[in-house]
Amino acid sequence: MLVTYLEASRDLCETDSILFGAALAVCRIIGAKVSTAGRATGYSSAIPAWRRRIEERIAKARALIGRLICFRSGKNRPRIVRTVRMAFAGTNVSLSQPDITQKLTERIDDLKQRIAGLGKADSAIYREVDAVQPESSLPE
Repeated sequence: MLVTYLEASRDLCETDSILFGAALAVCRIIGAKVSTAGRATGYSSAIPAWRRRIEERIAKARALIGRLICFRSGKNRPRIVRTVRMAFAGTNVSLSQPDITQKLTERIDDLKQRIAGLGKADSAIYREVDAVQPESSLPE
């Protein structure tokens, strides 16, 4: 099975990924621990760091919105309660307040606005970066 993947690989990077995946699978089967230090973190180097940071912020805000909605709907699992406490840290909001539903809704709306703002900032920065001409293409 490995041979078919190796024959179909088009470049050295793809061959490296196939061999690393196979070696990792074998190590998992035999129970050996393998350090993946030095390997790529899963992000493509084609994605700029600023864009990755914005996407990570958006993902974290979406996860927080999901947990706040879960808490608002009555789920009181420890992880959700801990997240809600962290979301309201530094404020005078107590989870036992009678108007906690309203506070949750306000916080969810704030997070949604933040996501919209980050999305607009991301697209604006991306348009700006694309509009800038490299120095090599400027006339002399």
